[in-house]
Amino acid sequence: MALTIYFLRHGETLASQSGAFAGLLDVELTPEGHQMAEDFATAYKSLSWAAVYSSPLRRAKATAQPLCDALGLQMQVRDGLREISMGEWEGKTPEEVDRLFHDDYVRWLADAGWNRPNGGERGVDIARRSSVVVDEIEQMHPAGNVLVVSHKATLRIVLCSLLGIDVSHYRDRLAWPVASLSVVEITEQGPLLRSFGDRSHLRPALRERPGT
Repeated sequence: MALTIYFLRHGETLASQSGAFAGLLDVELTPEGHQMAEDFATAYKSLSWAAVYSSPLRRAKATAQPLCDALGLQMQVRDGLREISMGEWEGKTPEEVDRLFHDDYVRWLADAGWNRPNGGERGVDIARRSSVVVDEIEQMHPAGNVLVVSHKATLRIVLCSLLGIDVSHYRDRLAWPVASLSVVEITEQGPLLRSFGDRSHLRPALRERPGT
């Protein structure tokens, strides 16, 4: 049996609804976001889980908690899974950032791997710290199913790193809606993407909700 890692983005927040940058802002899930977490737990609690890892931010932990409660598993919180720091752009919409930091914003849009938001982190910084957690998971759990609950940018960067996609293009190559799931099997030949962006575990009304 191979190791299979289930990468789940947290549920809906007010920031994911508005499109504002909320990297290290410790925002809460909306009521619908909590329902998304419950729906995931209901759909996947019958699977045999080896471990659940989460970002330390509240929106991620609240998404992981229902499954942990259903299974009696202790959540493994890792700082390497937190969202990218957006620095001075935190809480601002892209339109506001473009107005206030136009030149830096244009550079970031062109290459978010090697350019950073003002006072924030680069994509390559996230790739380094998140890879430590992925390496730990592979060492601690050579086989079985492991859930990782994290954030839009961090998860896209993790998947780029695993699949050999240039991290500079993580924003251009991968979408990752709230509460969506992507599954990677770690095979002898390397990481194999089994599914991407799945939201079938959500009830229809939640599946249809917009959110970046």
